Amino acid sequence: MAWSADLGAGYRVALIQAGTFWSDAGALFGPVPRILWDRLVSDELTTDWRLGQALNCLLIETPAGRVLVETGIGERLNEKAREMRRYTGEPILPALRTAGFDPATVDIVAMSHLHFDHAGGLLDATGSRAFLRAVIVAQRAEWEVALGTNSRLVASYDQPELRLVRDWGAAGWADGEREILPGVSVVPTGGHSAGHQAVIVRPTGPRPGRPLAFFGDLAMRPWSANPRWVTAFDDFPLDSVQVKGELFRQAVAEDWTIVLSHEPRTPIGRMVPDRDRFMFEPVRAAGG
Repeated sequence: MAWSADLGAGYRVALIQAGTFWSDAGALFGPVPRILWDRLVSDELTTDWRLGQALNCLLIETPAGRVLVETGIGERLNEKAREMRRYTGEPILPALRTAGFDPATVDIVAMSHLHFDHAGGLLDATGSRAFLRAVIVAQRAEWEVALGTNSRLVASYDQPELRLVRDWGAAGWADGEREILPGVSVVPTGGHSAGHQAVIVRPTGPRPGRPLAFFGDLAMRPWSANPRWVTAFDDFPLDSVQVKGELFRQAVAEDWTIVLSHEPRTPIGRMVPDRDRFMFEPVRAAGG
């Protein structure tokens, strides 16, 4: 468990890091010129131009049940793919147990989207459901594109694995914004993928704390706070720019706690204004 917090009114959250993998730095910064980003990552950039990416999952405990946001890469990667992505660390199931949580107590698995590094942990090593009593909540539009035929859009999905959970996932399809448990909502964003969604926690009841948001891969790392900086993995980059601006303005106005999806060192923080854009201000380092 990398971080945990009491949000008040019976709501608690815990950040579970389900291993790490490595991504090409140029792809993470997409159209942003290297001269602008090189200094931001000079202390972590490898000789082959890769950056380490944490697989940050969020366990939300509420008076009505438990929600797990994301599942990481999981346990079913073959050795070739594992080596190519330099995937190491505990997958989500042992990571949850190490942190003191029983995967069987998860009621809902909320997916920001279904790319391989977010949905891989839906199945255990044997191909069985990893969360026996849980409902998967993802946007219908995300399932449609993930299992579609557009070679550009499906490049980041593991279609054979997703077909194994398609019927399970269909039971929790969302068509737009939905409150999945009292105080926990999914909000469609698009941008990174056709059916990408954010997860927002607004504690209800006496003495609630500040809201918390998991923006998925619209906010991977601290530099994602600049709405104009999009990745090469964003299928609809202009949509990303627009929706990030809207969400980040709301996050500032309502003082949301922000959880970054792939930041290994300082994944918890808040958005602060920076001229006509925003900056990510860490409020507590991982391991706190």
